[in-house]
Amino acid sequence: MTQQLPGGWISISLPEVADLIMGQSPPSTTYNTSKNGLPFFQGKTEFGDLYPTPETYCDTPGKIAEAGDVLISVRAPVGPTNLCQIRSCIGRGLAALRPKEEIPSKYLLYYLRNIEPWLSQQGTGSTFTAISKSDLQEIEILLAPLAEQRRIVAKLEVLLSKVDASRKRLKRIPVILKRFREAVLSAACDGRLTADWRQGNSHPECAEVLLRLMQVERKTKWEAKHVGRRYPPPQAMEERDLPAIPESWVWVNFDQCTWEITVGHVGPMRERYIPEGRPFLRSQNVRPLRFDPAGRVFIPEDFHEVLAKSALYGGEILVVRSGANTGDCCVFPKGFGEANCSDLVIARPLSGLLPEYGAAYVASPQGQAHLALHETGIAQPHFNIGAMRVKPFPLPPKAEQQEIVKRTNELFAFADQVEARYLKAKTHVDRLTQSILAKAFRGELVPQDPNDEPAAALLERLKSAPTEAPPPMRRGRPRKSTPVEVPPPKRRGRPRKTVV
Repeated sequence: MTQQLPGGWISISLPEVADLIMGQSPPSTTYNTSKNGLPFFQGKTEFGDLYPTPETYCDTPGKIAEAGDVLISVRAPVGPTNLCQIRSCIGRGLAALRPKEEIPSKYLLYYLRNIEPWLSQQGTGSTFTAISKSDLQEIEILLAPLAEQRRIVAKLEVLLSKVDASRKRLKRIPVILKRFREAVLSAACDGRLTADWRQGNSHPECAEVLLRLMQVERKTKWEAKHVGRRYPPPQAMEERDLPAIPESWVWVNFDQCTWEITVGHVGPMRERYIPEGRPFLRSQNVRPLRFDPAGRVFIPEDFHEVLAKSALYGGEILVVRSGANTGDCCVFPKGFGEANCSDLVIARPLSGLLPEYGAAYVASPQGQAHLALHETGIAQPHFNIGAMRVKPFPLPPKAEQQEIVKRTNELFAFADQVEARYLKAKTHVDRLTQSILAKAFRGELVPQDPNDEPAAALLERLKSAPTEAPPPMRRGRPRKSTPVEVPPPKRRGRPRKTVV
């Protein structure tokens, strides 16, 4: 941390400019949420951008931080800081640094934020990292002249407020993009996205004709795979106040548009994995409308042949049916090669259904709402393939499906470009704060004034300042005692004889 110091600056240890108060957690019986006592901060959990937000209070506080103290997290994570806004109780996850006399609290705060990346590496411990009081005492502080400290703080306030404003605006972009993609999918699956296309491109084919052709194909494919078994007709569609769709479209269900809906292999698999072999896909390979091959595993070829029911050849619609990302779906690409999969719903579409359009409907707000109706389980939400079979599905003519997929891809590509620019801007803004702080404590952020009192003189003044003694106990005048007359004790003994 050694560097060439600007003129008038000095390097000193933290205790020379601040008193250290290590936190100590009081008994849990003293905690409350009814605001009795002082705000109680246990660690970084309650930290905000600048000030912590109290959630718990303590009516028998132990270690206390005063307003203006710098709070630093000393236990997992090590290094984050906040300013104490009001008198508060601090637990053992925090320490309070009380700047001496003239040192601005925010100068110390910003300096610690400047070295936070270094501080975060200083913790020790196997269960969780932490730093001790002796570690804090060894922290080196670069002390600027007092007047320059004030200029640095004022400049940082201006610049960092602009950075924070930019960060808050950037935070809205992922939300906007999410809503944009949902709106595109919703419009794609109710006819609004291609309303102008239908007006200028009337086509003799309609979805009713397409559906009849698909039913013939469905029976042929099913009987070819299940020789000698009775062909099951498609399941009836669940009708739940279905919205209006264009006249050339028709409401169907997934069972009518696919020749098979099944589920991937269910059961323990870890012992079957091998370094190379047939790719075996899991839920993490299915992202919203995107196949992600990263993290795929492999199984032996002979076991892949045993799991013929869940074999993938390309063009299948894959849907995650359990876990945190239940409902995510994508199309398994045809150019990937043959594969197999775990507990995923596999829908094998007929030629009249573009897989990309089918996946778009599953991912749309309408499709996700239907799956949510059929979810079961609390700890591990999931749905079964029966819910997928009866899923209401708006089927457009084949030519319009192609146009929907084309327009959806174009709009999603635009959203991806915006997202890429957002991530680049976010990275820049995230680095900007540390860049500004580093510049401030190299002495390059504000102009230096040779007339400023050097930091060494400030340090001498701090050393010579009398240490505050605890206030003396109040002594009042002794109370005047009021004399009380005590009657003479009664004489006890034999009664005197009376002389007659």
